[in-house]
Amino acid sequence: MKTRSEHSAGGVVARGSAPDVDIVLASRRNRAGKLVWGLPKGLVEQGEQPEVTALREVEEETGLIAEIEAPLGDISYWYVWDGDRIRKTVTFFLMRAVGGDTTNHDREMEDVQWFALDDAVRRAGYGSERSMIQRASELLRGAG
Repeated sequence: MKTRSEHSAGGVVARGSAPDVDIVLASRRNRAGKLVWGLPKGLVEQGEQPEVTALREVEEETGLIAEIEAPLGDISYWYVWDGDRIRKTVTFFLMRAVGGDTTNHDREMEDVQWFALDDAVRRAGYGSERSMIQRASELLRGAG
């Protein structure tokens, strides 16, 4: 099986201030057809900085315009696609929503909604993304 690497970037987008912080999640169907809530993210294009990718993907997938507040770090995982084994690394940033509208999300996402911070941690469908929301929560609560 061929192995390759991918690099994506995305954001944990917040609104409000501690203790009343909301996080936006976007839902899409997984390969089994189940609706899964997750963070907006996408592939870093050649020559593009991860920060630029993250802001672009947040706007495309959620309809929101955001500003980066802080880096949150990377997550990595493996998956298989079309017979290739792929090691994906995703760089996440804590972001603040400054405009836009969640009804303007792209068709890749089935729904986009705001969730209270603790509810967002519970709703996120992947453990690695829950850990990023938790990391953002620590920064947001420390800043509040």
